[in-house]
This record gives sequence, structure tokens and C-alpha cells, in this order.
Amino acid sequence: MSNDTPLPYGLHAGFLRSAQRHPERPALEVAGLSFSYAELRQRALAQADVLAQHRPAPSPARVGILGSRSPAAYTGLLGGLMAGWGVVPLNPGFPVERTRQMMNLAGLGALVVDAAGELLLPDLLQGLQHPVLVCLPGNTVDAGLASRWPEHRFVAMAGTQAAAGFQPISVSPDSLAYLFFTSGSTGAPKGVGVLHRNVLRFVEMSVERYRACGLTEQDRFSQFYDITFDSSMFDLYVSWAFGACLCCPTASDWVNPNKFIEAKGLTVIDIVPSTGHAMNRSNGWRPGRFKALRLCRFGGEALSADLAAALATAAPAAQLDNVYGPTECTVDAAYYQWSPERSPTECGHGVVPIGVAGPQVGLKVVDSALQEVPVGAEGELLISGPQVTPGYWNSPKRTAAAFITLPGSSTVHYRTGDLVRRPPPGQAIPYLGRLDFQIKISGVRIELGEVEQALRQAAHTDLAVAVGWPITSSGASGIAAFVVKADLDLAALRRRLKETLPAVMVPKDIHVIAEMPLNVNGKVDRKALIASLHERAAKA
Repeated sequence: MSNDTPLPYGLHAGFLRSAQRHPERPALEVAGLSFSYAELRQRALAQADVLAQHRPAPSPARVGILGSRSPAAYTGLLGGLMAGWGVVPLNPGFPVERTRQMMNLAGLGALVVDAAGELLLPDLLQGLQHPVLVCLPGNTVDAGLASRWPEHRFVAMAGTQAAAGFQPISVSPDSLAYLFFTSGSTGAPKGVGVLHRNVLRFVEMSVERYRACGLTEQDRFSQFYDITFDSSMFDLYVSWAFGACLCCPTASDWVNPNKFIEAKGLTVIDIVPSTGHAMNRSNGWRPGRFKALRLCRFGGEALSADLAAALATAAPAAQLDNVYGPTECTVDAAYYQWSPERSPTECGHGVVPIGVAGPQVGLKVVDSALQEVPVGAEGELLISGPQVTPGYWNSPKRTAAAFITLPGSSTVHYRTGDLVRRPPPGQAIPYLGRLDFQIKISGVRIELGEVEQALRQAAHTDLAVAVGWPITSSGASGIAAFVVKADLDLAALRRRLKETLPAVMVPKDIHVIAEMPLNVNGKVDRKALIASLHERAAKA
């Protein structure tokens, strides 16, 4: 592809632009292999050509990517986009029944699998509601698969080449780029469709912000997020828009991700705070350890000031951003840049602020009647702007409840469910917690984030979670806490908590655990903690 070849419109354009400019530079390091931009482009084109040949009618088409940190997974993502298909990331580590449910909800026309995903096919294909094209990572198609599942088509991708003259497809701005599935309150997966125009605006905003701090094609990005997590779009498409290299840890690298950062010479990392807490154990983030890091991003959940300060000290040359944004608003809606001098005084309850809106993003703080609250008052955060997605997949009722227009306005706002305080103009928005993390005990409203901060300070730990327990029809009758801390004196901890918290906010039960349960995205799994309380109660 020459430098004067016109680029298609779509999320894949940033990668293709870098392949034009830097064909021999490394684009991807994964599973012990390194792929240049030219090599990865050829692999993705081959995948795109196969998908284009088997495009279902009627369009549009969606392809599932059942893989994790493998050449087949990244080839599938890029190839799906280059073919004009919407991509649906799937995790081989999820229960097969849940993955099949997501495939049926998405109406997939094709499925790209890596070696781990291929092992699941005998169980996964049982019960699919429609035939799919299955792209296998090897050189041959297992005759047993083909004979057992004649309604599906199987293609071996190893060694496949794109037809001469095949070019990536240009899509419309309103075409589906990604379909993410998140946990739904009903127990069924909840789909969020991200359009090309949504994610392209996010990539543009990210490039604008981080070019200013000096990022170039010389940088090396982490890929710590699973592809089923929307924050992975920063890792992939912002990295490739810069022409940088995406570096993927193996299973063994996850034993010591700090060592991986050093060994691979990473300059950009993006993690959730829960992962950061685990990495910081046993002085993992000792001062000055990561001299090569130039950008560190936290996202996905509330960031404690202590953890931000620790990483800022460990990576003294890096810009440290706390980024905020739900999947429904395409990764980042607000930024807060950490300052060792200023930030400690701007943190409430030891939690780093959400920050200020990104360019073209609108943020409003409203009360229960959806009226904007005065400066200094608390309310729910609403988001508007070009990154707001159209709504929930095939769920108009759920979409209407969360994507709203305010009285006198035609602008769509997304209801985040996050409780914040409206700041004076130009100042950072403080994060107060989830509305669903706010409980009432005997009519008293309690922010669990405040309890968690008191636990962290009193126990001298950075890992503490509070939940309402036992659950009642009006909220909860008390609070249960979970703390990761060796040799914790519970009696002394309770005394310290009583010195700082009202009696109603002191947890009735404090459980010392070896580690916090995390979900696939690296966030604290609060549902698992509550489930453990149910189990304890059942055994009592």
C-alpha cells in the first residue's frame, strides 16, 4: 500500500495510516511474536477478504472474536473492521452458556477463534440459533467439526492471503464498530453498540491530548485490558493511531506485571485501580522504578489518592491521568491529571476527582427531577456529546430509561448513575460514589465510599470494600466490610473506626481476606463479595 492510497472511513483508518507511514515498525508483540505494521495489515486483509466473501444477507454483519491476547484475536478485530463488519469481543474464559447467549443476542454471522476459543466449539455451537462462518487459526479444518455441524461453514486461516487488489472497506459514520456486552441487572448480558463515529471521536480526542505530552510512533503501549472491556479500545486504536507498538502480556507475565513493564520497555500503561493495588503490594511501585513510563492511565473504577501518589512516585517522568467514562459514552468522558502538589487537597474521602470534560463532551449534574443542581450540591452525572452511543442493543425500553433528553433540549444525555458534586466552572468534578452504592440504614443515607476510605486509613491498607448487609427492603440494616491486610487487629481497627465514623457507619462485620475477587476487567467483584456473605449466612 503506497502512501497515496486513499484511506477508508472507519475505526481501522488509524491503523492503516500508520501502516502507510511506518510499514516496518512493530505494531504488535504477542505470544512471543512480533508483527510489523505491514505484516499485521496483510494478515488482517486476509481475514477481511474471507469475511467479505461470506457476508450474510441481509447486511449489516457482525463477527464475534473469541480469543484473548493472540495473533488470531487481533487479526480478527482488524479484519472484521476492514471488512465492514461490526466486531463483538468474546472471552474464552467465560462460561460457554453465557458466550452462546451473547452470540445469539448479537446475531453473529461469523466467529473468529484462536486456539483457546477453538477448544470450546463443540460445546459452543450446540444451541446456536443461526448458522455462522467459523474462522479457525490453523492450517486445516477438523473433519469432525465439519461433519457434526454441517449448517456452519469452517475456514482455516493459517497461510490465507487476500485476493490481489482487495482493499479495506469504507463504512458510514453510523455503522456499528463494536458491540460490547456488560452485566445486566436482570442477569442477562446487556449489549452496548458503539458506532464508528463514536469511537473515532474518542481516538481523535486521545491523540490530541497525548500528542501534547509527546507520544509518538516510538512509544510502547500496554495491553492489560481484555478485549471485552471497552477501555481496550484505547490500548489498540490509540496505540495504532500513533504508529506505536502494542505489547501483550502472556499468562506467565501476569505473575509479575511490574517486571513485564520493565522488561518490555513500556512507555504507556492503562490499568484499573484494583490491578494497580495488586501491583503495588510488597513495595512493587517503589520510588523511581519506572523511569521509562511517560503516560499512566487509571480508569474503570474509583481511584484512591494513595494509589495515584504511589504510581506518580514510581514513574516520576510520566503524566498520570485518572480517566472517567462509561461504556455507553465510549471510554473517556472526563480527565483528571494528577499533581503531587495540588491533587491531595482536591481529593474527597481519599478519592481522586473525575476531572473535567473532554473536548466536545458535555457534563451536567442533576437532581432526581433532572434539574441541574447549584454549584456545591450533589446529584447524578449526565453525559452528552458525539461519543454517546445510540443505546442498548435491541432494548428500546432500557435505552429510553438511560438515554434521555432534558426539558427544553433535544440533546441526548446518558444517565451514569454516578453521584458527584457540581464544582465551580473550570474545576474538577469530585466523585462521591455510585447511586447504587449509596444505602440507607434506619433512614440515614450513607456513602459506602466514605466508609471505605475510613477503613483504608484505619487499617493502613489500600484494599478495603464496604457493602450494605444484610439487605432489607428499605436498603440495608448494616454494613459489612472486606479488608486485605495481614495480621490485622480487628478490635483495634473497630476502635479507630469509632473515632472517625458515626456508629451507624461502622461495619458490623469485618472480614479479613487474602485478596479481593476481581472480575475479568480487573475491577473488584462486589457481587462475589455479597455472594460470599450469603454463603456465610446459609452456613450459620
